[in-house]
Amino acid sequence: MQPQDTQYSYFCPCPRGLEVALAEELNEIAAHAGPAANLKVHNQVPGGVHCSGTLLAAYQMNLHSRIASRVLLRMGHGSYKNENDIYDLTLAQAWEDWFKVSHTIRVDLTAVKSPLRSLEFSTLKIKDAICDRFLDQFKLRPSVNTRTPDMRIAGFVDAHNFTVYLDTSGEALFKRGWREETGDAPLRENLAAGLLRTSGWKPGVPLFDPMCGSGTILAEAAQMIAGVPPGARRRFAFEKFSNFDADAWFAIKGDFKPNPIPTTPTLFGSDISGDMVELTRKNLLRAGVHFEVPLKQIEAQEIKPPLDADGQPLVGIILSNPPYGERIGVRGDRALPTEELFTQFFSAFSSTLKQRFAGWSVFLFSADLGLPKLMRLKESRKTPFFNGALECRLFRFDMVAGYNRREEAKPHSRDSED
Repeated sequence: MQPQDTQYSYFCPCPRGLEVALAEELNEIAAHAGPAANLKVHNQVPGGVHCSGTLLAAYQMNLHSRIASRVLLRMGHGSYKNENDIYDLTLAQAWEDWFKVSHTIRVDLTAVKSPLRSLEFSTLKIKDAICDRFLDQFKLRPSVNTRTPDMRIAGFVDAHNFTVYLDTSGEALFKRGWREETGDAPLRENLAAGLLRTSGWKPGVPLFDPMCGSGTILAEAAQMIAGVPPGARRRFAFEKFSNFDADAWFAIKGDFKPNPIPTTPTLFGSDISGDMVELTRKNLLRAGVHFEVPLKQIEAQEIKPPLDADGQPLVGIILSNPPYGERIGVRGDRALPTEELFTQFFSAFSSTLKQRFAGWSVFLFSADLGLPKLMRLKESRKTPFFNGALECRLFRFDMVAGYNRREEAKPHSRDSED
């Protein structure tokens, strides 16, 4: 059994494009984790961030990271020429110090520019090495469970090196433990959290999602306002480790204090679909959000700025993941082809933003790289991201007051506050 202050190397994968945001977040976690965790953030690489610390660092990262997909603990690293080298390196690791032969396992292997002919065969060699290690010592071997394993082992190979990791998270960290239903193609929670950070949104700034779908962006923002850690409602693989320190874990979990409930709303959402609005409402409750988030069923082309307590239009950030095809046409003209509906929708939505949302910063996350052209707007920034394998952009449009000049020349009207 390793001493409590043993240092480990970790790799935290994340959606591509969020490496800088994840490194910032991990540094913030390190600042509050305490000396016992000794969490240090090292280099960013495409798809993740390397860091180090004690086992308590893994507890802290799993509980508090909104952007990481997993927290992987490095077991072994070395050069390889063929599958036998991969087998030998895996066999040399003390897996029995971490979990029991009665625990089920799953092995996944990722490769970048690897000369290996068969990833499937190499994955099998990693699994065989772990099983053989237990067989040599206990005359028993762990069973494989690809759906709900107790322990996940992750291998990574590039052109020359092989690294094998023990996954401390279990299920991916974007599974916060509250989602039961989703709309079509829901945005993953860690990607939503990364978009919030990239947009510069902070609790207290008005945030409006006019195409909220199942409410992922709003739920992430609401949990941040409430001070609820993303991992507060779920279990982790490290809780089954042989060296799990239950007292330390319960102390870490009990250490956060929820923020006071806000007295006036700063989060707002709407969607064309009443079913989606209702689903957002349910998801916010499941996510532990116990304060008001005003939601409306309304087409995005018809939205107006939300109002403050004095009835004055707020100014803040719009952040949304616009829908594709079918959801745009929920109440559109079914006689029109989807492409034409798409063009009409974004043209009308753009006009609404220009006319009614002067002073707002609008962030739209889309796989359609021609979105600014559809909106007839010049983006002030575009940040590349990957949603899985899908290349996307977070487009920023600044709604300057000049767009409203023609409207402002008219006599003062309170139409926008209806």
